[in-house]
Amino acid sequence: MNLAGRNLVTIDDLSNGEIMALFSLTDEMSADMKGQFGLCQGRVMASLFFEPSTRTRLSFETAMHRLGGSVITASDVGASSLAKGESIADTARIVGSYADIIVIRHPWEGAARVVADYAGIPVINAGDGGHQHPTQTLCDLYTIFKERQTIKGLKIAIWGDLKYGRTTHSLIFALARFGADILFYPSPGLEVPQHIIDKLTTEYGGEVERVAPSDSADRDLLPMDAIYTTPSSPHQLAMMPDISVQVELQEGVDALYVTRPQKERFTAGEEAKSAGGKYPVVDKKLLRAKAFRKTLVMHPLPRVDELAYEVDADERSMYFKQAARGVPVRMALLALLLGTRELSIPGMDSPAPMEYPVYHHEISPRCPNPRCVSIQSTETKYLKSEFKIVKTRPLTLRCVYCEHGFEPKFVASADWHEHKIDTRKYHSADSHWVTTIRPENLIAFNTEEEAQAHGFKPSHFTGGHH
Repeated sequence: MNLAGRNLVTIDDLSNGEIMALFSLTDEMSADMKGQFGLCQGRVMASLFFEPSTRTRLSFETAMHRLGGSVITASDVGASSLAKGESIADTARIVGSYADIIVIRHPWEGAARVVADYAGIPVINAGDGGHQHPTQTLCDLYTIFKERQTIKGLKIAIWGDLKYGRTTHSLIFALARFGADILFYPSPGLEVPQHIIDKLTTEYGGEVERVAPSDSADRDLLPMDAIYTTPSSPHQLAMMPDISVQVELQEGVDALYVTRPQKERFTAGEEAKSAGGKYPVVDKKLLRAKAFRKTLVMHPLPRVDELAYEVDADERSMYFKQAARGVPVRMALLALLLGTRELSIPGMDSPAPMEYPVYHHEISPRCPNPRCVSIQSTETKYLKSEFKIVKTRPLTLRCVYCEHGFEPKFVASADWHEHKIDTRKYHSADSHWVTTIRPENLIAFNTEEEAQAHGFKPSHFTGGHH
């Protein structure tokens, strides 16, 4: 396997076989850490961390040093040219001329994709806002695989902030690809975003069943919100979710993945609600429940109050092992992307990436995600909005940068009759026109005002009429 020159922006950038080959190299490096010195001698890693980090940044820098390479670093936006209004693209081009590989963390979702597009060298996403954190997912998967010898068929519960936790978003996709069932235990108001659920079901198969809160649920236990069952599961959940939940939990949960509230990403309303509410705690009492007796307790760290210190001594606790394994996992990744190691890829089933038509018209809606890199003032000078057309009923566009999906309300065709003004009309996105306009001619608008500002007039097919 030659991954030289590749990027790791999302977990989808690696196939299942490539991930398992990376784990084999991680095993090899773990067994002889000192023997890896010199593997990346003369190579330079740029460590660009524009958000706070301890474990991820230090484990990457440690990994590069253990491979014999060197590190240049920028860790404060205020002390970098970004504070002067420099674009991410220009930063990427400059740093790409200094280093052999870039590791970046940035608060804007999709920033790592922009760096990968402009740097000219391999780029690793170390976390971009609430979007993804693929190397943490590699550490998480590696830990589950080492402890359970498989991922397929396991039941993995994900607990806490499932809305803004980028580690959970990457992990959900990876677990689905490897054939695990996923149990969602979100804190109230911090459920998995719909665009994550949509991608999960459309691209990895399986089903997501919403679960009605059981009256008999333990008051100290977060209510289960939903269950994802893989296509390979021998049963399908339906009709009686509470009974199905009991069936699911009879054999116990294989791993409990705990996340802290990502308060740095909360809206003002969420912050106020969080201050008044109690974030449920994973403690000894919870772990005495029948479903969790043999459960691995995992956490990407740092923790705040959601994971009791009394659990640290429990043999089921994996979070410090997770963190320690981050160094050999990232050593293997750096060596593969820099081309200093190659591996053979085991033959494995891996869902083929979905090919969607691309919406890329000069008239384009803005991504509605306020944290998306594509709408930031320093980036709009050169970045054009770009979307995948993932559904037509309802019309759903997915931003290629932050992967947020949204449903434009109105559509028009760039192929209006010989471009005559009187036939330049827009229609409701739920009318039949959405299926008759070819993707390359599709123009989407979020509001009627947008359509009219571009010279389009309403047709009879606006306001939901068919």
